[in-house]
Amino acid sequence: MRKLKLEELERATVEDFKNQDKTPLTLVLDNVRSAHNVGSIFRTADAFAIEKIVLCGITATPPHKEISKTAIGATDSIDWEHQKDIKKAIIDLKSNGYKIIGIEQTSKTTLLQEVKVNENQKIAVVMGNEVMGISDFILSDLDEVIEIPQFGTKHSLNVSVCTGIVVWEIFKKIRLS
Repeated sequence: MRKLKLEELERATVEDFKNQDKTPLTLVLDNVRSAHNVGSIFRTADAFAIEKIVLCGITATPPHKEISKTAIGATDSIDWEHQKDIKKAIIDLKSNGYKIIGIEQTSKTTLLQEVKVNENQKIAVVMGNEVMGISDFILSDLDEVIEIPQFGTKHSLNVSVCTGIVVWEIFKKIRLS
């Protein structure tokens, strides 16, 4: 066994990536305050070829030094937009046929492993602020709330780590089933 060299990985060019079929998944970042987390989420989005990222509220937008540091170029491959108002972003996505899933700990959640994904359903996943989570005023706009089971003492994950776990689980159900 040996590690593969970069040229052996056969990575798509940005142009090829832009033209390939995308996973019908959009990420919505609700006031994510760390630009490093935003960059990491861009990198995860690129890895799983998701459609786009909607950056809402105070969430940093490219070009940004700290986003670039962790995104390592993924801001060039992933489509993104900024919406000041997350409520408007969710309404727009719903009107375009997206199921809106929030990642949060609430009184009514579905455990991540139990989430059902319809074959042709477009999905938007809302990730909340690192401290406050998803904005309270949009909870009623969510079609479903997912929680990642946790067994430690903290009961929370870094938003970029959480995004990676959620995207992988949904990706498996959409593209590998």
